[in-house]
Amino acid sequence: MAAPAPQPPPQRGIDPQALFAIRDLELRARIVVEGLWSGLHRSPFAGFSVEFTEYRQYSPGDDLRYLDWRLLARTDRHYIKKFEEETNLRCLLLVDTSRSMLFGSHGWTKADYARTFAATFAYFLGLQHDVVGLGLFDDSLHDFVPPRWKPGHFRRLLGLLDRPPAGRDTQLGRALDQVALLNRRRSLILVLSDFLSPVAEWEAALGRLVAARHDVRAVQILDPAEQTLEFGSAAVWEDMESGRQLYIDPTQARAAYRAKFDAHAAEVRTALEKRGVTHQVITTDQPLDFALLELLQRHGARRSAAGRRIQR
Repeated sequence: MAAPAPQPPPQRGIDPQALFAIRDLELRARIVVEGLWSGLHRSPFAGFSVEFTEYRQYSPGDDLRYLDWRLLARTDRHYIKKFEEETNLRCLLLVDTSRSMLFGSHGWTKADYARTFAATFAYFLGLQHDVVGLGLFDDSLHDFVPPRWKPGHFRRLLGLLDRPPAGRDTQLGRALDQVALLNRRRSLILVLSDFLSPVAEWEAALGRLVAARHDVRAVQILDPAEQTLEFGSAAVWEDMESGRQLYIDPTQARAAYRAKFDAHAAEVRTALEKRGVTHQVITTDQPLDFALLELLQRHGARRSAAGRRIQR
């Protein structure tokens, strides 16, 4: 019996506490992308952009026109892009800035995590000359920059992401309908939200976006304490959406809360699966480079499956 192949040592990722201690959003994004590149080249990844399918190491005789010089400068390694199509990816990032996103039990909020995720992904796509846009929403879509690639565009997106959230109620369905009107060209639409609002309020609007042939992805960002109700002793708490004050003893409320939370999570998952929307759940204590790497790997797997269906 053959001995099992040795496994590479586990990678720790970027410590979220150290990352969110950095105030500058652009610097955070750059640091995460550096970690992300390292993770991509440790994994059997097929690239995100439709511009190329993957990197491979340079071999003598390869066309130097396809050598990634930027990657060489950063890593001192020679990688070749394997191209699939010439059309760049068109991506729109939708970021939830509602009141519920202001919750955080680790020193940073879900909003901090979401805007850093968006900034990092925008920076990553910009390095590939993909076009990326941004929409911010709470009870409506209150800021929108259409996808494009040009000098200064990334800094404009950073300027919007750096604004403090207004903290209004969530109306995801209304925001999705507004996006459908403003962004008619087929795009990858990445929704960054906690998805804690009732499913009935946004499911139909999500279906309309999918019917318009957009590739919609849902990234659900949660605080670990929301999943477990590990809040410590009894106290008066304020509902993040309604502003109501409630006295809660976590020990007594935990079982009922978890049942309701799990039921809502199952409803969200079912609604997204029914529409064919990829669903990724992230907690704010998870290294952000790992979260992005999972997104990219899922995209690569989905594209490969789509290619197999076409070939049949």
